[in-house]
Amino acid sequence: MIRKDKQPSMRAFFLGPKSENESWVRSEIQSILEEWFQYRQSLFPGDPEVISAKERRSIPFLQRREELSSHLSDLLNRLKGETPKFTPRYIGHMVSETSLPAIFGHFAALLHNPNNTSREVSRVTSELEEEAIAMLASMIGYDPNQAQGHFTSGGTIANFEAIWRARFRMDHWVSLALYLAEECGAHFDLIQASHMGWQRYYQLVKEHDVDEKVTRQYSIVGSNPFRTAARLNKYLDKPYEGPVVLVPGNKHFSWVKGTSVFGLGEDAFWTVPLNANGRVDRSALTEMISRAHSQNRPVMMVVTVAGTTETGEIDRVDRTDEILRDMQNNDGLDIWHHVDAAYGGFLCTMLGGEDENLFAPDCLKALKAIRRANSVTLDPHKLGYVPYSCGAFLTLDAENYRMPEYRAPYLERAHVGPEKWAMTLEGSRSAAGVTATWLSGRALGFNPNGMGRIIAATMHAARDAASYLYAQCNGFQILQPLDSNILCFSIAYEGEPLSSVNQRVEAIFDSFLESESFSISKTTLIPENYGALMQAHMDQTGGAIDCDHMVLLRCVFMNPFWAKEAVSNQLLPELAIELQRYSDVFDGL
Repeated sequence: MIRKDKQPSMRAFFLGPKSENESWVRSEIQSILEEWFQYRQSLFPGDPEVISAKERRSIPFLQRREELSSHLSDLLNRLKGETPKFTPRYIGHMVSETSLPAIFGHFAALLHNPNNTSREVSRVTSELEEEAIAMLASMIGYDPNQAQGHFTSGGTIANFEAIWRARFRMDHWVSLALYLAEECGAHFDLIQASHMGWQRYYQLVKEHDVDEKVTRQYSIVGSNPFRTAARLNKYLDKPYEGPVVLVPGNKHFSWVKGTSVFGLGEDAFWTVPLNANGRVDRSALTEMISRAHSQNRPVMMVVTVAGTTETGEIDRVDRTDEILRDMQNNDGLDIWHHVDAAYGGFLCTMLGGEDENLFAPDCLKALKAIRRANSVTLDPHKLGYVPYSCGAFLTLDAENYRMPEYRAPYLERAHVGPEKWAMTLEGSRSAAGVTATWLSGRALGFNPNGMGRIIAATMHAARDAASYLYAQCNGFQILQPLDSNILCFSIAYEGEPLSSVNQRVEAIFDSFLESESFSISKTTLIPENYGALMQAHMDQTGGAIDCDHMVLLRCVFMNPFWAKEAVSNQLLPELAIELQRYSDVFDGL
């Protein structure tokens, strides 16, 4: 029933649901603590002792310790009620068991408490960040010697970083064009100016001997946006309405937030329709770019998603890249392409190995095309098996990473080397995610023979579960395509309308909420974004779409322990029995 586990040695990188690696983990944690203690004891040996033996034996001191121990005990007891996400019975959301390299790396950094805002307080972890970013860059296909990036608190901030840079770039180009129009009488074309590209920009700067400090006065971002808009309107047929951001209907909610945070207005957020596979519709994207330009609204950014939050689908990154490159080559329009690979970026660890054949050919092309995007969002705290919270933002090269300089005299220290604080949205940044990712990359390897094997096993688990549940559960209907390790499905019978299917799915989900055996999740699709996909799903049973949403049960098979035959052979039948029972209860059987 279940495929043979080919990588039992990979379980050395996890504690295990029964703490099977407890003895070894205790030893490693103890060694981390011992190193920390000895480091402190050996540093500045001539300094006076701060906490004397006499103080440590005093009644007030011991009382304080006892109080703390009591509160700690209370905390530990309360945490026993936390959702047990480490067990393979948890298949609810994009969170799972964390790896031991990540835990060790995270814990070691916490003890030293570096702040990667400045090398002055993170001499080592700033270097480790550069090394970890290079590892992630290699993973997705970027040249690690050219790529730039940094760690963030998560995918939302990483997506914001992309908006910030795309806006900076476009604003730079428009500012120069507006300056040349006003000061030199040059022809002003908003669309051409907004997408001129850095090569044309530098050519014009050199040709007209322009000082960038002067063009800042013509900037919407760096000057007065209302005054600058009024200047732009002199050259336009109608008032300037600003740029747009084209994001597919399968987007993460952070993109709507981003247009608001950066002052673009929600009107600037244009949703690109999806096709029957739940991916960006190529013809719709082309039409929307043309429509935006016909309305004198530059396209600040086009986003594709590699591993959607709802269903795990992978957009055709390669096709979007082809569209944008054709526009650049044929029309001279340079449009920023960002890949939100917060979830699916680590699928790239499978590329080049024997397991890459798990991907359909179109998904394989999409993942390989990520390396051509301007920027990428990654979340090591998802399929990187790193503790929360840890995201990463990467760009193809330094030019795409470029940002204006922000000054902070107390942090300006030329002798310590380049600093990240001047070009990141977040000031203070924990190094724990850096060290967790760094040690994971060094120990596991972000390649087909390391992390790729673990993730491949989870994709096998999702497919095995789909096949088994389809055979064992009446009315089991898989949402196609199954691109990653996220399995979405409904329980629907021949000719049954969507409203009835939704009622059954909701009832089954409510029953699982009360279950002590499994944790699953659900998601809701709406026609506005997923109309074609919803229709394709309902066509499997011939049911009518008679309501404005579709509810699906959702299982995220990212737990590495599903690769163990004993686990799969026991849990899949239990899951099937429970699913069928809840369905029968709803149907009154």
